[in-house]
Amino acid sequence: MSVRTRYAPSPTGFLHVGGLRTALYNYLFARKEGGQFILRIEDTDQTRKVDGAVDNLLDAFAWIEIPFDEGPHIGGDTGPYIQSERLDLYRAHIKILAESGHAYPCFCSSERLEKMRDSQVAQSIPPMYDRQCRAVTTAESSARIDRGEPHVWRMAIPDSREVTVKDLIRGEVRFDAATIDDQVLLKSDGYPTYHLANVVDDHHMQISHVIRGEEWLPSTPKHILLYEFLGWEAPVFAHLPLLLNPDRSKMSKRSGDVAVEEYRKKGFLPQALINFVALLGWHPQGEREIFSLEDLVHEFSLDRVNKAGAVFDLAKLQWMNSEYIKAESDDNLIEHVRPLVSDLIQTHGSSRVELAILTLRAGAETYLTLSEKIHDLFAPSPIRNPELMAGLCDDKVVLVVGEVGRRLAGVEERDWEDFEKIGNTYKEFASEAGRAYSLKGKSLWMPLRIAMTGREHGPELAKLVGIWGRDRVLGELEKTLKYLKHQVLR
Repeated sequence: MSVRTRYAPSPTGFLHVGGLRTALYNYLFARKEGGQFILRIEDTDQTRKVDGAVDNLLDAFAWIEIPFDEGPHIGGDTGPYIQSERLDLYRAHIKILAESGHAYPCFCSSERLEKMRDSQVAQSIPPMYDRQCRAVTTAESSARIDRGEPHVWRMAIPDSREVTVKDLIRGEVRFDAATIDDQVLLKSDGYPTYHLANVVDDHHMQISHVIRGEEWLPSTPKHILLYEFLGWEAPVFAHLPLLLNPDRSKMSKRSGDVAVEEYRKKGFLPQALINFVALLGWHPQGEREIFSLEDLVHEFSLDRVNKAGAVFDLAKLQWMNSEYIKAESDDNLIEHVRPLVSDLIQTHGSSRVELAILTLRAGAETYLTLSEKIHDLFAPSPIRNPELMAGLCDDKVVLVVGEVGRRLAGVEERDWEDFEKIGNTYKEFASEAGRAYSLKGKSLWMPLRIAMTGREHGPELAKLVGIWGRDRVLGELEKTLKYLKHQVLR
């Protein structure tokens, strides 16, 4: 059997991380099996359609670099790939279902249906259609339709039988037909519901495996019955575990930043997001956690997908993204971060800012946090903290700071533009001054850091002198010396 999977979103907004995981698993399975991966837009609910949503979706997948083999943007042999362009096909299959007695018109008003459901809820009865219109004769139904009476088409669920869903992840799941509602298949506006369109499209697009979220499992017996009623072989089903918030509540589109676009804006790498999402419900063999897309294709299998919900751990994603930032080539990293620090480039020049990018990359969780660190580095130094400065009020320290400043002031301007050279020169001056005054290790380098930056922590000072340049470095050292002299004279 040729493997064909699909991702079939509704055009209602941005790509959700849950949708990304569904698409990714479908892509990985298809590629692993040498099959095809199809994009289909399910826009039958026109009231929820959002302008620009399809373009947003395609843009997200282009950024993620997950390609489709068929879809509305590239065509294919089983299109159209937008459901609103396939309405005649759905109506034709409603006719087939009606003629075989598996679908019937329902003329109930929305007011009657609402009262019916309210009454059922009041009696603690699961809300279901009471099948009133199922008793209407074919002749009467035809006459009412000919008069133009508004109606929908419902699925005629068998009165008593069991429907078994064979699921690759959950095994066999059995449903009593008595608990299945007579689902609306075609709405009064002529558009199909998800259930009819989904089955008809999957059959005509030759979908072999339906891999989707767990929330669709209760609907699957309706779909299996539709396949049976239409005389078609059902595809293989696999229902993925829910995505959960850290408190183990269900993750939804309203649960914080769940749009792929938001993670893109915050500076996450697409490779990191893909890697992280792949592990939300699927566990590879061994302890390995970092996978390229090619690695995932090779390693992925549905039999290693969990049944239990998967917790979306933002801290884990941030860690993983930092690992990708550390591994990224210098040129790629600079290219991605430059737009976020363009203001600094205008003020300080490309070379100094690019050195800052490469110096501060370690530990940066995202491009955005890296840019924030760089802006902080170029910001004016903090007012000297008296508690930190107290540690510098030592004759040896003052002499070393002064000596380093004097020797750096003697370095020619052009040598400050050779960042490696000025860094080595700084370390040489500091080490020589330290030996002259019997200071080494932390007792040397910590006072020098505080003297230059006013802080206890930061990037390597040998890098910082290149990033800041002559005027800033000498200015900071002079500022500290004035502060210390003032303290001594008091």
